[in-house]
Amino acid sequence: MAFIGRRNQLPYVRSATPGFYLDGGAHGEILLPGRYLMHPPKPGGLVDVFVYRDSEDRLVATTETARASVGEFACLRVVSVNPRVGVFLDWGLEKDLLLPMRELANPARPGESLVVRVALDPRSERLIASARLNRYLNLTPPVYTRDQPVKVIVIGESPLGYNAVVNHAHRGLLYLSDLPGPLAVGQSLDAFVRQVRPDGKIDLTLDRSRVGYQRVAPLTEKIVAALESSPGGRLPLHDNSPPEEVRAAFGVSKKAFKQAIGVLFKAKRIVIEQTGIRVNGPVKVRPA
Repeated sequence: MAFIGRRNQLPYVRSATPGFYLDGGAHGEILLPGRYLMHPPKPGGLVDVFVYRDSEDRLVATTETARASVGEFACLRVVSVNPRVGVFLDWGLEKDLLLPMRELANPARPGESLVVRVALDPRSERLIASARLNRYLNLTPPVYTRDQPVKVIVIGESPLGYNAVVNHAHRGLLYLSDLPGPLAVGQSLDAFVRQVRPDGKIDLTLDRSRVGYQRVAPLTEKIVAALESSPGGRLPLHDNSPPEEVRAAFGVSKKAFKQAIGVLFKAKRIVIEQTGIRVNGPVKVRPA
């Protein structure tokens, strides 16, 4: 069965003057205009197409690629505005995508870009866009792990940073303190999960090393405290120390220990030697 607003693999049925007819299942035969294929497919062969409604409200197929499918968010350019109907957006297909006035969050002008979600109107089965993004964001806490890579789209600014849509489903936040510079609304980025909050919102970062630091930060301070309480600010532990010795000293795996001393070394807080590690600089004696 063909799914409206998505890519489909549909069987070829027959040819006619307008083009090629594909089996749309419950939707019947769907026309793929001849300009999209040079030669007819093999009988029963599958054709990769996007299905939507044309200007006469007929289901048609195209081999062109839409910039977003049903359920996805995208930043699309405004082609024209009809005050009685809505905003028309360029989404990569011959027929522009309609953003009805009721789904418009703020006034729009031709040439500007809007972040929208593509939806299928359940009554008319027409594809529309909506700029009222909050209603489509799932606030059920998602099952993400720390450091997990995700795709995000920036949807607006906040006092703390930039709000973003995570994997077309959830709300996330990129903190100003983590960013090298300003971001643009509509910008698509690769990011990493720092944490999932109880309210379902996701703290994000663009720098994977920041996530790693958050994970090993307590251990780095534990190592520094141990160094500062040791004679000469030294410990006989290093990259090649047996895992048993590392676990006995700090109760962590050797991998976690190596990550922590790597962070401390990059921060120039320690020196790594062949026989161990030591504080970089004068030893700060901690009170007993």
